Amino acid sequence: MQVRVLASLNEVSPGEWDALERGASPFLSHAYLAALEASGAVGEDTGWIPMHLALEDEHGRLRAALPLYAKHHSWGEFVFDFAWAEAYDRAGIDYYPKLVAAVPYTPVPGPRVLLEPGQPLQECANLLITAAREVAGELPASSLHVLFPDDGQLGALEAAGLTLRRDCQFHWVDEGYGDFEGFLARFTAEKRKKLRRERRRVAEAGIRFEWHDGHLFDGPLFDDLYRYYASSFLRRGMAPYFPPQFWRRVTEAMPERIRVVLARLGGQPVACAIFFVEGEVLYGRYWGCEADFHSLHFETCFYQGIELALALGCRRFEPGAQGEHKLRRGFRPVPTWSAHWLAHPAFARAVNQWLTRERTHVEAYTAAAERHLPFRRDTGRWPAA
Repeated sequence: MQVRVLASLNEVSPGEWDALERGASPFLSHAYLAALEASGAVGEDTGWIPMHLALEDEHGRLRAALPLYAKHHSWGEFVFDFAWAEAYDRAGIDYYPKLVAAVPYTPVPGPRVLLEPGQPLQECANLLITAAREVAGELPASSLHVLFPDDGQLGALEAAGLTLRRDCQFHWVDEGYGDFEGFLARFTAEKRKKLRRERRRVAEAGIRFEWHDGHLFDGPLFDDLYRYYASSFLRRGMAPYFPPQFWRRVTEAMPERIRVVLARLGGQPVACAIFFVEGEVLYGRYWGCEADFHSLHFETCFYQGIELALALGCRRFEPGAQGEHKLRRGFRPVPTWSAHWLAHPAFARAVNQWLTRERTHVEAYTAAAERHLPFRRDTGRWPAA
């Protein structure tokens, strides 16, 4: 086995890469990651420089991989280490560049060590993490961060020498509701009344909804859809993560893995939400609107998303990072993780001690959040996601 550094995902074929990914997540597919590179969403100009690690056998066959980027900032990661960077700066030490194993701009849990079926996880993780540390020494980079690995890989990453960090997201899980009314039947009367009032306000405004797959981006509505997507960034004074060419490429390559909820008023589009789907999981990613309507965000992104998940047979709906407002709408707190290695011994010790204390606070926060769920006590606890 040997590890090769890929400056572009195009150095391996889609078939080779996707044989590792095996439908684990639409965001790990060759089509998605290559579209990021081809459109300029990642690269020197954006500070996400591809340095993917490919584990190959003696015949050059791809056996495992780690999607890896050199970073010159900490934006677009959703695992916040700005305080660490500031501490390095105060000590007169460079924190950037650093190495990040992640899907850029996408806080979605999933495998980060991608394996050919049958390959041993621990052995491959050891080889890839060791190679990543060697790359860090050559750059030189201050650290390695594996963001949003799934639960099944945490032990392997920890055994490979990384320290785990716990955080929290809010996910919806189907408990056999059947339909949206079956979901609402689990709410307390007060919470059910408030949610129905939000939905009623949108309906009374005359807004109607349509569901489409990714082919909608191929038609005359592309400019409208991109404008809605970009608006949510521009309102916060940020440039959109993805240029138009990214959406053209990714929707052409994988339209069946994309869903668009389109809101119309008097027949004219006014808002949209963009989702991805893989197996039994629906992922809510982006939304935007033409004008401000009461409760339109909640309806488009959450309630339409739940209805869509039920229609598609998805067991889980992940609407994105952060957002305590999701609790009273039936999204439960679930742990998310990252794994970290810092080259500087003293900083590594300090950060590891801090992460131990932080985990206690995150566990307490998650337990407190559970108490704000809207469900009747007689419905019981939700199963693990």
